[in-house]
Amino acid sequence: MKSRRLIASVVVGAALVLGTSGCALVSTQATTIPYSPADGVNVPDRSGPLQVRNALIVANDEGTEGNFLAAIVNATDDAETLNISFGEGVAAATVRVPARTVVSLGIDGEEPIFVEGLDSKPGSDLPTSFQSGDGETVLADVPVLDGTLDYLTEYVP
Repeated sequence: MKSRRLIASVVVGAALVLGTSGCALVSTQATTIPYSPADGVNVPDRSGPLQVRNALIVANDEGTEGNFLAAIVNATDDAETLNISFGEGVAAATVRVPARTVVSLGIDGEEPIFVEGLDSKPGSDLPTSFQSGDGETVLADVPVLDGTLDYLTEYVP
């Protein structure tokens, strides 16, 4: 009789543990999913030796022109050039980044890249290509924002 109670309590305990933690056994942990914890996006590193972080465009209400902002990191011992293409009908841009430096477009005296001929209203994403060094061209969906947020107001063209 005593052994039945012991077995029953072990079974109930095991069922309770599995029932309350079963989802955690098979679901992905949210902390292992990469994401950009900012307004902009990070461009995958396969675009070359330069790393593009927090890329975004602050546009006018019509979405016809905007300012491209990003931090471009060069962790190499050589100066590198980043090639950026904002799509058909929009002029491409290049940014030269000295060795072992970060160029923050729109911050610390660095001018943002003015982009004319956009066809992307605030709230949309603009497919933009990035390439540096021997890296492959990578397409990233860069968010187009407006000046609603106080710290972006100064970047609205």
